[in-house]
Amino acid sequence: MSVLTQLADALHDGSVEVVDLTAPLSSETPLLELPPHFGQTARFELEEISRYDDRGPAWYWNNFRTGEHTGTHFDAPNHWVTGKDLGDVSGVPVGVFLRPAAVIDVVDRVEADPDFLLEREHVEAWVDEHGPLPAGGWLLCRTGWSSRTTQQDMINNTETGPTSPGMSADCARWVAEETDLIGIGVETVGTDAGAAHSFDPAFPCHALLLGAGKYGLAQLQNLDQLPPTGAMVMASPLKIVGGSGSPVRVLALVER
Repeated sequence: MSVLTQLADALHDGSVEVVDLTAPLSSETPLLELPPHFGQTARFELEEISRYDDRGPAWYWNNFRTGEHTGTHFDAPNHWVTGKDLGDVSGVPVGVFLRPAAVIDVVDRVEADPDFLLEREHVEAWVDEHGPLPAGGWLLCRTGWSSRTTQQDMINNTETGPTSPGMSADCARWVAEETDLIGIGVETVGTDAGAAHSFDPAFPCHALLLGAGKYGLAQLQNLDQLPPTGAMVMASPLKIVGGSGSPVRVLALVER
């Protein structure tokens, strides 16, 4: 029996489950917020073309408008100035779209400190417990932040600005330069911590990982349904020529 036949049988009998890691995409989907003097991403909008009426009696369809980095989305290297010459989202090798994942759970730490930063030592402790990071795989960080589904709760503005967990600059540099990971995935509105504007470098997950030709996934959900190791993640963005990213449907294959 071929490997693909075994997979088809496992999907049919439920011994391999498909888990949806994607947030719903609608006009209520939380957005990245930048200072007002910068350009802003567009909220998701549907524009009805016809709905079984005189504009089209037998069909319903819409135009839609949104930003490339709205909702659950994929960051290509050219999203950041450090990766501007490393390729757009249409040129991402297709092998990237199906990769193994390591899931690190820091929910308890984030509950105690919403500004919690993942450090290299946290990942190394995970490796001591679960084994090596998957070669060419994703590092997914479960923070519990996906339970925040409104704009206010997701951005979580405080006296010091946006407040949300993320990765330290040192950890981002290590992932970018010293690991075989292809990128990171998070539950927050973007791959960087809320306070990352003040890090050195600013927004290190963008600056360092994308500058190293790696990738980002943001606004993931249902990471609690994945094991620490063994899941395969499917994340296939739209093939937008010249694009810097894309909303994406992210699925995971999990053995049960």
